[in-house]
Amino acid sequence: MSHNPIRPWRDIERRTSRQVMVGNVPVGGGAPIAVQTMTNTDSSDVKATVAQVIAAAEAGADIVRISCPDVGSTKALKQITAESPVPIVADIHFHYKRAIEAAEAGAACLRINPGNIGDKGRVREVIKAAKDHGCSIRIGVNAGSLERHLLEKYGEPCPDAMVESGLDHIRILEDNDFRDYKISVKASDVFLSAAAYHGIAEATDAPIHLGITEAGGLVSGTIKSAIGLGNLLWAGIGDTIRVSLSADPVEEVKVGFEILKSLGLRHRGVNIISCPSCARQGFDVIQTVATLEERLAHVHTPMSLSIIGCVVNGPGEALMTDIGFTGGGAGSGMVYVAGKQDHKLDNEKMIDHIVKLVEERAAEIEAQVNEAAE
Repeated sequence: MSHNPIRPWRDIERRTSRQVMVGNVPVGGGAPIAVQTMTNTDSSDVKATVAQVIAAAEAGADIVRISCPDVGSTKALKQITAESPVPIVADIHFHYKRAIEAAEAGAACLRINPGNIGDKGRVREVIKAAKDHGCSIRIGVNAGSLERHLLEKYGEPCPDAMVESGLDHIRILEDNDFRDYKISVKASDVFLSAAAYHGIAEATDAPIHLGITEAGGLVSGTIKSAIGLGNLLWAGIGDTIRVSLSADPVEEVKVGFEILKSLGLRHRGVNIISCPSCARQGFDVIQTVATLEERLAHVHTPMSLSIIGCVVNGPGEALMTDIGFTGGGAGSGMVYVAGKQDHKLDNEKMIDHIVKLVEERAAEIEAQVNEAAE
C-alpha cells in the first residue's frame, strides 16, 4: 500500500499449486501465504488455550495448530474450536483415534505424521473421519521421525527419504479418493529442509506448508527460519508457513509476517525502516523505534515508515516511504509525507506526531480500499 510502485525485478513467481481449504482460509492456488503458529498450553486447559489462540489471531495468525496427545485434549478441542476466531489444526502423533476425535470436535485440518500414525488401515480411518467432517489433512513429514524402512534404505534422514515418505502417503490419500491435503517436509537442518522442499515441490502440485522444525530460541530460531524459509519463498515455494520458536506463539506470528514482508509477499501493519544509529544521529534512534513499534502495533494497514538518524541516508529512504523522519540538528528533524519534505519537527514531539500521521494515513488507505470495493 506504499505510494511506490512494485518494481518488476522484485517480483517472485510463486509455484503453481492447487487449492485446499483450512476452514475458511484458502491455502495454495495463488491465495495469500497463510501464517500459522501453534499453542504451547496444556490443550485440555480450554481457557488458557483459547486465550493463546486469540492472542495469536490478534497478532495476525490465519491458522492456529493445537497438539492433541490424549483424550482430554480432543474433548477440550470442541469448545476451543467453537470459541476460536481462526481455523484450528489438530496436531496428531502416534494415536490415530485422536485424529478421528479431533475431526468430530471441529478441527478444520488434521496434521498427521506418517512416520508414527500407524499402518494404512488406520490412515484410512483418519481419511474417512476427515471426509465426514469436512477436514483437510496435512501430511507432516519430519526428518526426526521417518519410517524405519526408509531409514534402512537410505541409511539416514536425507531429502530423497523425506520426499519418498511424503509421496507414499500422498498415494494412500489419493487411493482413498482424498485430495484435500497439503504437505510439509521439515527438518531442523536448513540445508536438509530446503533440499527436501525443492524435491517435493517438483513431485506434486499439492499446497506446501513451510517450516524449519525445532529452529531454536527467539534470536537463533528467527535467523535460521529467515534463511531457510526466505530462500524457499524467494524460489516461489510455499503456500503457508509456521516459524517454530522456543518462544511465545505471538512472536512466531510476528517473525512470519516480517519474513513475508521482507520479500514483498504479504503486508500487514507498519513496516519500519530504521538505521542502526551512530555518532551522526540527531536523536535516539533505537529507543524511538522501540517506542514506535509498541505504539503502532494496533495499525494493521500495510504502510511504510522510515526513521533515520541523520541526513546521509535519511532523505533517500524517506523518498520511498509513506511517512518519514530524518534527524537533523539543533534538536529537530524533517518530516516527509509521501516521499516529499513536508515540515520540520522538534525531536521531543516526534513520537506523538508520527503516530498521529501514521494513523491518519492508515485511515486514508482504508477509506480508499473500502471505496474501491463498493
